[in-house]
Amino acid sequence: MDIFGLLTMIGGIALFLFGMQVMGDGLGRIANGRMGKVLEKMTDSPYKGVLLGLLVTAVIQSSSATTVMVVGFVNSGVMKLSQAVGVIMGANIGTTVTSWLLSLTGIQDDSVFMQLLKPSSFSPVLAVIGVFFLMFSKSEKKHDAGMIMMGFAVLMFGMETMSSAVAPLADVPEFTNILTMFKNPILGVLAGLILTAAIQSSSASVGILQSLCTTGAVTYGAVFPIIMGQNIGTCVTALISAVGASKNAKRAAFVHLYFNIIGTIIFMAGFYIAHAIVGFAFFDEAATPAGIAVVHSTFNIVATLILLPFHKGLEKLAILTVRDKPGEAGEEAEQEAADSALALLDNRFLAQPSIAVDNSRDVAVRMAHLSRKALFKALENVFQFDKERAGQVEKLENKVDLFEDTLGTYLIKLSSRDLNEEDSQKLSMLLHSVSDIERISDHALNISEKAQEIYDKKVTFSEQGRRELEIFTNAVRDIVNMAVDALENDNVELARQVEPLEEVVDRLNDLVKNRHIMRLQTGECSLDSGFILNDLAVNYERVADHCSNIAVDLIRIHENDFEVHEYLDDVKNSEDPEFMELYREDRDKYRLPDEKKPQK
Repeated sequence: MDIFGLLTMIGGIALFLFGMQVMGDGLGRIANGRMGKVLEKMTDSPYKGVLLGLLVTAVIQSSSATTVMVVGFVNSGVMKLSQAVGVIMGANIGTTVTSWLLSLTGIQDDSVFMQLLKPSSFSPVLAVIGVFFLMFSKSEKKHDAGMIMMGFAVLMFGMETMSSAVAPLADVPEFTNILTMFKNPILGVLAGLILTAAIQSSSASVGILQSLCTTGAVTYGAVFPIIMGQNIGTCVTALISAVGASKNAKRAAFVHLYFNIIGTIIFMAGFYIAHAIVGFAFFDEAATPAGIAVVHSTFNIVATLILLPFHKGLEKLAILTVRDKPGEAGEEAEQEAADSALALLDNRFLAQPSIAVDNSRDVAVRMAHLSRKALFKALENVFQFDKERAGQVEKLENKVDLFEDTLGTYLIKLSSRDLNEEDSQKLSMLLHSVSDIERISDHALNISEKAQEIYDKKVTFSEQGRRELEIFTNAVRDIVNMAVDALENDNVELARQVEPLEEVVDRLNDLVKNRHIMRLQTGECSLDSGFILNDLAVNYERVADHCSNIAVDLIRIHENDFEVHEYLDDVKNSEDPEFMELYREDRDKYRLPDEKKPQK
């Protein structure tokens, strides 16, 4: 091979790896995080885990991506270590789909039908369709489909280029001698391990091996140990991903490693013992792309069948490798439980943006629950002060601040990723809502401080003033429940009910203040109670404003219209029948004592 042949081979490898990356990205976007959600809802059955791991990997075409997701889910507490074992085994089987696709390049039949199955026949057509979708289609799904088609076409073109470039090596004795060395099981395993660890993809390294076998100089005796090494080498990605993760996440990565090492030892021992006794005729025959796909699939299926009944043993072996220090297991379990929501914001998921967006939304909902809890405790203290409860409000507010800082930073990182339109809209809503959720907890702390002042100064309200404040408080409780529930359940209809109630809260704010001023003039209420009531009313009204912002963001994201102020003006000024009906219902529900009912 001359220098130009070498450059052609390197170019072919580059195109091959690039095509695999593009195709994988397109498949991931089409899957839109649904594959990750399937993994999240894993049951305790390792057998179902195998099937789901196989399915997910076959769809996204990357066992490394699947195992990294598994490590992330275990790290965040979404998935147990015992659940991860089956998924990892299934991922190893799923990754063999790629080798079967690549084996199509080795079709030798001259019939028209078989020739049409060759990538060199249909990949140009896919490339044309893919380019058309990418350049002229405005549909995001067609754009992603175009990425998949283009990625596959480039992948196959790279494969053909590699095969053509290495073809002259069949007549080079030095090349043949090097390949003969790989018949040594240890050297073959090391070669496959190093190649796969370097490019971090067993599918890609198997594809390179399939291109080399077109020279006719690669025998099954050399192929067999290399494939074993490739399966071990693919564990490197998960092991790197587990650095800095929780102990269980590290254990999940080691389960992947031990599965492949033990499977390789058992499979190789059985193969070479059988070969020594029987003498396989194909051992010294030239390997074909299809033959390599058979070996790759057979190893992973047999290893899974053998080791699946011993899945608990693999789990225990990983636990022995990553040990707990005395007393540490309980402490870490408590800490992981406390941080389980924030642990969902794992950088490993940034490679799968749809999963990262969904996880961020789950964290935002958890943050909203904490903020609501802080507010409700503060509202209780207004009427019956409890010092311990006041301390809880402060702790909850600090935790909400932590959520805002962590989630905000994560969302900024996520915004730089390649997001589809749906995920981009979700991210936009979260960026807006997180600030409003945090501000509600700030007002909770303000209200709690006013409750402390009422208690310390022994401030009292008149019976009429207390009743009005209770009605005002109930309206605030209800609007917060409405906004948080709408966010949690992605309920647009419920979100539409927030704005009418926010208008009623504004009305109550004015009425309560005006009525208190009238009582001050008659001496029924004190000046101190007036100042405190005014501060409480301001915080109540601000809480309702933030609930309105959360609801409006949810509505506008679903309608793909980001003109929030224009929306509010339209709703309030157009006398929309639905809005007015809800407003009247809320106004009647939160009517103050002795307030006259307006005539229709």
